[in-house]
Amino acid sequence: MALYKKLDRWPECNALSRKLLLTNPDDWQFFLSYFDSLFHVIDESWSPPEEGEHSLEGEVESSVAQAIKFVLDRISAEETKGSRQLRGPYLARLELIQRLRQRGSPEEKELGEPHELMFQYFEKFGDKPCCISDLKIFLDLLAPNQHVQFINRVMETVPLTAPAEGAIALPADTKALQRHLCVVQLARSLGLHHAMDREHKLSLIHELKTRYRHGLEFGKLRLPSGKSSLKTELQYSDVYCLLAAHVLIDMWAETGEEWSLWQCLGLLEEGLIQSPSNAQFKLLLILIFCRLGAFEPVVDLYSSLDAKHVQHDTIGYLLTRYAESLGQFAASSQSCNFSLRFFHSNQKDTSEYIIQAYKYGAFEKIPEFIAFRNRLNSSLHFAQVRTERMLLDLFLEANILSSLEENIKSMGLCPEEDDIPWNDMRDNRDLTVLASWDPKDRQLSEEHRRWSLEEETLWLRIRSLTLRLIAALATLNHTVEPNNSQNGVECKPNTLRSLLKQLHFALESGKSFSERNVQYPFLGPPSTRLAPALASGCLQCQTSAFQFVSDVYDLDANGMDDTTAVQESIGNSLKSLLVQLKDIFNKCKGDLLEVKDSQCKTKPSILENLVFFVETISIVLWVSSYCANVLRPLKSNLQKKKKKKKETHTAAPPVFTRYQEYVASLQTLISEVLDHIKGLEITLAALKLESLSLEDSALSEAERKFTKAVRGKVQSSYQHSLQEVGELLKKRLDTLKSLKI
Repeated sequence: MALYKKLDRWPECNALSRKLLLTNPDDWQFFLSYFDSLFHVIDESWSPPEEGEHSLEGEVESSVAQAIKFVLDRISAEETKGSRQLRGPYLARLELIQRLRQRGSPEEKELGEPHELMFQYFEKFGDKPCCISDLKIFLDLLAPNQHVQFINRVMETVPLTAPAEGAIALPADTKALQRHLCVVQLARSLGLHHAMDREHKLSLIHELKTRYRHGLEFGKLRLPSGKSSLKTELQYSDVYCLLAAHVLIDMWAETGEEWSLWQCLGLLEEGLIQSPSNAQFKLLLILIFCRLGAFEPVVDLYSSLDAKHVQHDTIGYLLTRYAESLGQFAASSQSCNFSLRFFHSNQKDTSEYIIQAYKYGAFEKIPEFIAFRNRLNSSLHFAQVRTERMLLDLFLEANILSSLEENIKSMGLCPEEDDIPWNDMRDNRDLTVLASWDPKDRQLSEEHRRWSLEEETLWLRIRSLTLRLIAALATLNHTVEPNNSQNGVECKPNTLRSLLKQLHFALESGKSFSERNVQYPFLGPPSTRLAPALASGCLQCQTSAFQFVSDVYDLDANGMDDTTAVQESIGNSLKSLLVQLKDIFNKCKGDLLEVKDSQCKTKPSILENLVFFVETISIVLWVSSYCANVLRPLKSNLQKKKKKKKETHTAAPPVFTRYQEYVASLQTLISEVLDHIKGLEITLAALKLESLSLEDSALSEAERKFTKAVRGKVQSSYQHSLQEVGELLKKRLDTLKSLKI
């Protein structure tokens, strides 16, 4: 079949898929091949030969009428069975209607009314968990004015117990529960949940939570002893819990009121107690904790997912995107190691697989192994993690220029070389890993995917250029120290200037993208750090710092004589760097957790801006260290000349004074930031979150307990982040002593 498709031999493909469907009418791939080949044959105006077989595989069907008859015959064969009917033929009818409608063919009416056919399908298969995924792809066939009517009609077929007055009608067994669950999922997929007002949404959340807790009783019936089901098993009603969480997220997205997110976290934590292996609960918890700026609980959640092999490439982005940006540097290092260990071991393992394939004659597998290796080597996530890990190591370990040089040397970084395969980049992320029942207009679109890849590539380019510029700074040879090159390799100023040009261009592209204000669905890909980095001013400040190096190099190369303009430029650059750093610090002010009218509002952007400040101050200090290394011998030589000429009263060039003032101002600024962080820590420690109502007056005692626990986790994570950021800044403050000239 695959070979026929590659060779565009559609008649043979049609005949073969038809023949296979006669023996196995429930294989969906055969139906898709049958329809694909049918319409190719029709479009090519193929006609059977006057004599002999239609094709090598037998009879070919080349008209819509034949296809309709074939599908209806398969359904008739199923109808005669009575019980245990196969789903394939019934779905094939809906698929054919959809394809005919897309082509504008009036023959679709011969197959029946989609509204009625989907109702019949629900009657037959509504008690199976796959019913929602089967029908979901055909919901476009319903007219908007049929949505409510369809949901009401299928709801009438769900067997629920007669409720007491004011109570909720509940299912008596798991089959009824599954039918009702399917109806709720269909209603959400048709957009009925999103169209509700606040009161109806609150009522729906209450109903879903009630149904979830009632459904837990069925889990206890699995074992004869009546004990709870195994930890590895999911509860029948887990999806109710997820749906309630999604409605709470809808309310937060509409109003911005965070009480709904706190309730959502509490509900998911409760669900995780009952179903410790539910990956969807964990993934949604990871997403919400990260949006609130709390990374500490995420590490254990991701670890408990027990991601295997290629999953580190497909879902690793959920972890690595937020680790460093939220100030959890140790956890970030660990997160990068998770992914890098997989990529590095794969490079070694794949070679072994290829050798074994040669050894045992499995030659057809060799191209697959090579393609898999290339896919991972060209992975966007691999390039991101590698770049971020090296930057993180430099920010954590390199205090002054000499230690920066050692780190660059150990990493084998060469500023002239760009080892990222930009033209062959593969986006292997699974962007639909989180379950969603949103209507089509709210789902992740192909346009979103393209935007996300563009944004990720832009941010990676900026980070990669920043890393190479840091490497260029560390390997920039001083004229006063001709042996200061690593392993005979040194960076020329032209390399630094070329990289600066590329960074300017990348920043302009980043600004253009940021101005589009792209919004992804909540359950889609997270945005990069691009927009907040531009808004904080850190990228602009880092670029100015690297630009400053170019002027200092000119001073180093030409000496103090006849460089008045360069010295003036250096003085102005020092002032400008201080102003820009103060602007970044101003964006770090405020409280991480604001409490107003017994309500709690988080400000994770403060944490993110603090991390931007730390990264920027690290780069500025390396640049300042380079500047000190240049000015120190120049000042010394000037003093020697004065002594020889006995000119004790000659004023020193202003560049030295300005530099000393700049270092003193830097010291003051970093001390102010450390005081601010200390203040944030004190405020957080004094905050009594358990006293907040957070719209929980309607919550039970058990729900309050879970909500209180998640507040504690967020508070603890903030404290941990502030502690790590503060410790790193203290290290930077200590390095200032070595910058005096």
